[in-house]
Amino acid sequence: MTDAAKQAEVELPVGELTTRTMAMPADTNASGDIFGGWVVSQMDIAGGICAGQFAQGRVVTVAIDSMTFIRPVKVGDVLCVYTEVTKVGRSSMELNIEAWALRHRFGLRERVTRAKFTFVAVDDEGRPREISEEQRKAFPD
Repeated sequence: MTDAAKQAEVELPVGELTTRTMAMPADTNASGDIFGGWVVSQMDIAGGICAGQFAQGRVVTVAIDSMTFIRPVKVGDVLCVYTEVTKVGRSSMELNIEAWALRHRFGLRERVTRAKFTFVAVDDEGRPREISEEQRKAFPD
């Protein structure tokens, strides 16, 4: 068994599977790998879904506090994005987001990117709005 296969057996995604999409040739950079910006956008979409469900309404991305690209994503990989709310403020939520690639659609699963995103719940005019007390109780300071 290869070292990568052994490591993949031990590592498991953290959070809930939020989105899955296949990396296509149109998503490549000049080197033939999937463009990092495409991966970031997939993570932002998944984060927005998770944060919106948590806040029970509209949310906006306000920060990407850290991002680590671990391995390249290749054409034909299925990008699986996992999300987890880790911290909640009055109107903001911090999420850990991991992107994992299923190599060649159904092969080895490897973590390819991890990041910390911050979202803010907003009203219809785009102004910050308070997250319900019930939702915030799950995340004491």
